Amino acid sequence: MKICMIGTGYVGLVSGACFADLGNNVWCVDKDRSKINLLNNNHIPFYEPGLKELVIKNHSSGRLKFTDDISLAVKNSDIIFICVGTPTRKRDGSADLSHVFNVAKELSKCVNKFKIIVTKSTVPITTGDKIEKILSKKKNKKLFEVISNPEFLREGEAIRDFRFPDRIVVGSNNKKITKKLESLYEPLIKKGAVFFATNRRGAEMIKYASNAFLATKISYVNEIANLCEKANVNVEDVSIGMGLDKRIGGRFLRAGPAYGGSCFPKDTKAITVTADLFKTDLSIIKSVIKSNNKRKTLLIERVRSILSNKIKNKKIAILGVTFKPNTDDMRQSSSLILVPYLIKKGAKITYYDPSGKKSEFKKIKNVIYCKDVKNACYKADLVIIHTEWDEFKTIDFKKISKGKKFKIYDMRNLYSPQKMKDIGFSYFSIGR
Repeated sequence: MKICMIGTGYVGLVSGACFADLGNNVWCVDKDRSKINLLNNNHIPFYEPGLKELVIKNHSSGRLKFTDDISLAVKNSDIIFICVGTPTRKRDGSADLSHVFNVAKELSKCVNKFKIIVTKSTVPITTGDKIEKILSKKKNKKLFEVISNPEFLREGEAIRDFRFPDRIVVGSNNKKITKKLESLYEPLIKKGAVFFATNRRGAEMIKYASNAFLATKISYVNEIANLCEKANVNVEDVSIGMGLDKRIGGRFLRAGPAYGGSCFPKDTKAITVTADLFKTDLSIIKSVIKSNNKRKTLLIERVRSILSNKIKNKKIAILGVTFKPNTDDMRQSSSLILVPYLIKKGAKITYYDPSGKKSEFKKIKNVIYCKDVKNACYKADLVIIHTEWDEFKTIDFKKISKGKKFKIYDMRNLYSPQKMKDIGFSYFSIGR
């Protein structure tokens, strides 16, 4: 099929490369010409395992093309995916849909024959209605059909999630169009993906409801971890015991820092704002947001306690600063709160992250990026494991400490408390 992906961010580029790999002809469009130039030279603007190889393969074959000419791409495509960002609006916490609506306005100028227009961006319910209204001002309704097809890609696992999805959700008020999308996804359906069809508003709601529920699981187990620490219970045993109940499941029941990234923080806020517009109080999700914000403060208080409130002139090594492993995404990471706080209190910070140096810390004094774990931990007073990158799971702390028994705060519970105690380290973890 002939496909156009508008937006070459995380969703648009990953989906475009994967659709091309399934044999489709794909145009990826972005108004940022410098980004298009990079992509045409096989440079990927963000880190995602396996993506570079996939882009190079399909770009070389001619199935994947990059352009800043939206008219060219749209006229040569039958299915148009809107994959632009929907960040949080600062004034009210709602989703900023300006990029989505700007795309709709552009499409109203260049649609030349019947097109299926798909919102893959995460958008609140009724957004599809508004896109349809914008297009209808300049184009006959017979020239387009607006549907919703939300993405469920996890950063760090995006290619696998695209190829082996739990479900494919398509929201359309037109059964013929639903069949067309089912044909597009047929290679994935044959491998076991469930194709679920609903109406347009239903699909829009499914995305927000799913993310809000997963965020709730994370905040829930983090609060249980707080209780476990005081009651001398191992939260990992509690998580396993709960997860064995198939009604609950074990995924997202791992205690740790506050949730972050590009999805959960903005989507939980956006769905509560939407609910307020419909005069519905989503009190549980509002409590989740409050709990997650409080989580960042609680972990800082734990660091203070570990250091007996003596932070000044302490050298603190932080292993991993992204919000999760296998991504370079810093959005809403707990480290963005933790590092400035510790610096303000007089600490000296070294950090190492496998995805590289971070511009977010560039202007902060006494924050030094190190090239590996060993250098980051050199002469440290406290080592904080913030992100569970695989290489942090097998560190020989005895070897890198060189006799200096630094304290270790394992925010991801990667190590056994007993084993760490046996080799002589003061070890602290979450909910244990």
